[in-house]
Amino acid sequence: MKMKKVLAFGLSAAMVFSLAACSGGGNGEPQAAASQPAGTQSSQAQAPAQGDTAGAAQEITLWTYPIGNWGKEDAVKALTDAFKADTGISVQVEYLAYADGDDKVNSAITANNAPDLIMEGPERLVANWGASGYMVDLSDMLTDQDRAEIQESVLTACTAPDGAVYEYPLVMTAHCMAVNVDAFKAAGADQYLDLETHTWTTEDFINAVEALYAHYGETVGAVYCAGQGGDQGTRALVNNLYGGTFTNAEHTQYTWDDPLNIKALEQLKSMEGIAFDASLAGGDEITKFYQGVLKMAFCWNIAQQLDPNTAGTGAEKTITGEQIAFMGFPSESGEPALQGGIWGFGIFDNGDPARIEAAKTFINYMANSEHTVDAVKTANYFPVRSAAGGVDLSTIWADNEIMDEYQVLMPYLGDYYQVTSGWAQARTSWWNMLQKVGEGADIASTVASYAAEANAAAK
Repeated sequence: MKMKKVLAFGLSAAMVFSLAACSGGGNGEPQAAASQPAGTQSSQAQAPAQGDTAGAAQEITLWTYPIGNWGKEDAVKALTDAFKADTGISVQVEYLAYADGDDKVNSAITANNAPDLIMEGPERLVANWGASGYMVDLSDMLTDQDRAEIQESVLTACTAPDGAVYEYPLVMTAHCMAVNVDAFKAAGADQYLDLETHTWTTEDFINAVEALYAHYGETVGAVYCAGQGGDQGTRALVNNLYGGTFTNAEHTQYTWDDPLNIKALEQLKSMEGIAFDASLAGGDEITKFYQGVLKMAFCWNIAQQLDPNTAGTGAEKTITGEQIAFMGFPSESGEPALQGGIWGFGIFDNGDPARIEAAKTFINYMANSEHTVDAVKTANYFPVRSAAGGVDLSTIWADNEIMDEYQVLMPYLGDYYQVTSGWAQARTSWWNMLQKVGEGADIASTVASYAAEANAAAK
């Protein structure tokens, strides 16, 4: 499916902004944003948004999380060198890890030494640092044409309730799951896969697990719950099986005590071949899937499809060369609601209009010009807009068969609820809840208890 068709479908209208990722080329959704530093900071007057560099600072700083190859120095240097050659502005880059990146940013904010630019997603830039008053409102950078070209739901995710835009989006993706096609064929379970649409029903999933377990006699899929790493996969699995939700549409309440989610957890717990495994997080599950131990993985996205386990041993293959197919999560209708990822740039308000202007010049160069193709391809994800700087972005992956095929999932992107208040606690409550379910605790009361814990943090 070409990107033009994908863009016509658009992201789900309900999506209002998840997969290290399986986000940024890693093994799971980014770690929950740490609590912001004490105190807030009022925004200073905005500098002009567009690319006139007169009066702009000649050196700025960028801190980036590992979003595809934006986490690799050689790839980013090629972009910043080109930017400097065209604008005269040099960019000093620091590469963050999800394990401690939030702590570094929060420490820098506390020390009044935050970077000029930060690259990550709305749960950090909008719901955390933006909501706390540390970010520059970028709404003056968006013309009517920009707003027409950028997916409406993506832009909504980057916008605070008061209308301030704290993230200028660049790329997006959908998190999914994966199956070992050769293992499915050996067990006669491939009959339950639609490898054209890459979707399947809940009934297909249950039948496939039964066939796999009958053939292999061991665990074929793991509900991993050692921590929050990759938890976008377990959330999507549970929510999709019977149509449950994780939050309400307004993102003011956690709703995973929905009876439909309880039904899904009861179904998973009852299945031979599915194990609730408190020794595994998302990255560990990927490794076991890559090694052939597990026959399906719930922590997956395009980065893993291109380079399983980040092992460099071949796209779409396990360590032994077995074929990997990406799949949407099973649902009763066969049409999943997938967790999405959005990444882009924000500017910390350091009180220096010249540096803010230079940072805006950088954003326009990377996300709204003829150079956007290079910036998007460096991320190894999909553009959030149909065109930039007069360049059509709808077919930029036409020369990459895997990327082009993966776009079949993009119309299934669901609600971006990661901006709900209390998100860090909610993620902790979720994996702790899964552990208790795995230990045999009463599912309904356990779910209710941990959902209440998350909602207490959301108030």
